Formats: sequence, C-alpha cells, structure tokens
Amino acid sequence: MILLALLLQTAVAQEPPEIIVPGPARPSAQTPATMVVEPVAMFVAACDADGDGLTERYELTPCVQRSFEAIDTAKTGKLRYFAFADWALRYLGDRNALPSPFDADKDGDNMVSLDELQAQFQKLYSRFHRSGAGITRADLLTFRTGPVDANGPTRPGLPKRGKDGKPAPADRPEGRKPR
Repeated sequence: MILLALLLQTAVAQEPPEIIVPGPARPSAQTPATMVVEPVAMFVAACDADGDGLTERYELTPCVQRSFEAIDTAKTGKLRYFAFADWALRYLGDRNALPSPFDADKDGDNMVSLDELQAQFQKLYSRFHRSGAGITRADLLTFRTGPVDANGPTRPGLPKRGKDGKPAPADRPEGRKPR
C-alpha cells in the first residue's frame, strides 16, 4: 500500500513535457526560380564521368548500368515496380519521379529490365541533346514560362494579393472591405 501511494504521488508530481508545434514556414521573399532541372536531367548531368561539363552517350550507358545494378542486388536483370521506385528514390530523388516504370516497361511484364531502362535513357538523351558534342548543363535546363511572383506561380485573371493574403485594394470590389 505504501509503495502504491509513493508511485501515485510521484506520478502526480511530474508535469507532462511541453509540446511545441511550429507553424508553417514563412514564404521567402526571394523570387522563385524560372529555370529548373527535371530529376532525370540531374541524373544525366551526374553521369558526366570525366567532369568536362558534357554528358556523352558513352558516359550515360555505364552510369545507368551501375545505378540499375546497385538496386538489382539479386542480380535478376529486372526490377519489379517497387524496386524501380527504390531506384527512382535513390537516383532521381523521389519514388514518383519520371520516367515511370510504365514508360520504361515496354514488354508489359511489370518489370523493368536493364535493356528497357537503357532504351528509355537513350530516348531521354535524344530529347535533351540539342547541339554539339554531348549534353551540356544548359541543355538540361527547363524554363518556366508561367507568371510567378515572390509567392510562387500565379494564374492570369486572379486578383493580386497583398502581404496579408487578401486581395490588394485596387482589386477589391467597390464598397467591400476585406474580411
């Protein structure tokens, strides 16, 4: 009985730890990037084995093979879709990054072989390659053409918003105050 009383007294005396829940991060005032790089383009750039700033086809092929073999630990020569997602996470940064396994799996067996992945990257190489020898970093850039402001992408026809997130005074209907 005494032991139970001591345990209860100790439990009551201790206060629960304070839990702090941070709010969402404040948006940056920095203008959003107008040039971006697709995850697969970052992979292609990383395949520049000799560091000359160009990715040649002869550099891409062994690079794709090394990445494939790093995930194909059972040495089956094929990646099921879940293993392909592991490959995409490791080498493209996200399990859902493109190319998807559905793009690469040309024979429809629900697996991606090394040959299918190589063929997919050869198509991507042709898409990125613009001129000259190899793919330059400039070839891998994608330009955003949509309107952006300091708060991110905008759509035409939407009212501009002030710092408080409410429509700017010039865009408010006459006689109405912001809520």
